Amino acid sequence: MDKFGLFFNMQKAHKNDPIIALATAPGTGAIAVLRISGKDSIRIVDSLFKSLKKKTLSLSNVASHTMHFGMLQSDGLLLDEVLVSVFKGPHSYTGEDTVEISCHGSPFIQQQIISAFLKKGVRMAEAGEFTLRAFLNGKMDLSQAEAVADLIASDSEFSHQLALKQMRGGFSGEIEKLRQELIHFASLLELELDFAEEDVEFASRTELIHTIEKLESEIQSLIDSFEAGNVIKTGIPVVIAGKPNVGKSTLLNVLLNEERAIVSDIAGTTRDTIEEEIFVSGIKFRFIDTAGIRETSDAIERIGVQKTLEKIKESPVILYMFDINDTTVSSLQSDLEDLRSHVSSEFKLIPVANKIDKHDFIKIHAEFSGIPGILFISAKEKKNVNELRQLLVDKFKSGLLKGTDTAVANARHADALHKTSEALNRVRTGIQSKVTMDFITGDVRIALHYLGEITGKITTDDLLENIFSKFCIGK
Repeated sequence: MDKFGLFFNMQKAHKNDPIIALATAPGTGAIAVLRISGKDSIRIVDSLFKSLKKKTLSLSNVASHTMHFGMLQSDGLLLDEVLVSVFKGPHSYTGEDTVEISCHGSPFIQQQIISAFLKKGVRMAEAGEFTLRAFLNGKMDLSQAEAVADLIASDSEFSHQLALKQMRGGFSGEIEKLRQELIHFASLLELELDFAEEDVEFASRTELIHTIEKLESEIQSLIDSFEAGNVIKTGIPVVIAGKPNVGKSTLLNVLLNEERAIVSDIAGTTRDTIEEEIFVSGIKFRFIDTAGIRETSDAIERIGVQKTLEKIKESPVILYMFDINDTTVSSLQSDLEDLRSHVSSEFKLIPVANKIDKHDFIKIHAEFSGIPGILFISAKEKKNVNELRQLLVDKFKSGLLKGTDTAVANARHADALHKTSEALNRVRTGIQSKVTMDFITGDVRIALHYLGEITGKITTDDLLENIFSKFCIGK
């Protein structure tokens, strides 16, 4: 593809014409930063800039990665005192000459400065255009560019670390390693095709199958990591489930430290799911209060119960709450057994015995201690709620997070890996079935295509526009 085709599709005059945008958040602040990048950007800024330290200073002659204090003037009017940072291509974020102007944070001043540069032939940047130029100029691959947006949007310690690792090329390195292995594999097949009439085998079929199985295993590990990567990015759903009036809404309110859910002695008060985000030890959890699970003739409540069961199937962690005062060990075991039919693994299920403040704790602890993983709390008295928070953190780190040094957090990447895996599966099946090499190499090319799409080795204008249009202006 013509890598600069997207610019023309966006009706841009030139592939590296100078662009400007506010790099900091819009609105009033102490300082705002304006970013200018592209052809003649340093010269254009220099035409409006007057140094307050060296009257003869020219920004075109200064060293890259230097800062200069002065003032901006336009048509004889002083705009503001500013600090100008100069980055000369290719050693800049975009790979082009780039200037960042730190000015006072008044929206009026920001607009005056932008207007002055627009008069000089600079145009407003499109969403994500600075990062798009960085990609097109080889400063980062496509998965790293997407990680920039994830880093900006990160709101927890783990989502920040995951995006930072991907932006620094950790995930790209894994994909490139797989591509190189597959390219080597493809070269052997292509070589055999060249000597097809001589019936020459350059690698035994056993070795080829072994290579494909190894690649399939590595790709499957990345696919499996998407569950962890996605919840790190979006928050870990934790369903609070149980029968009516066991304290589910009370627990949600205690966790939030506010009266978010209605608490009532009337059974069936909660009829729809209530979802709120909470940060615990740098991890974002999405707690979901659900309708009480019971048989009911109320049509609306029945819908609520069905929604609860759906959330239980979808969520990686389930807090099954029960009232310790009206539950026997045998009835709890029966309820948990019924619930296990809706969860994918025992890991997901945490039995939570509530209302321990109304009972002899030593006695009930002895009765129920045989239930695996059980936690005793009093939501009303906030007893052992901190222990519940820590249990969730530990469960996440030892479960979903375990073994995810490289985690896939992007749905586009996960989809491409799935398609790669399907193509490799066809390759392996084809070799085992002794299908001719020309058909097998076709599937190898398909696998290489989808791996290449992840990092941008293979791109289309539509793909790039879809990715970069979601970026904020100024990045």
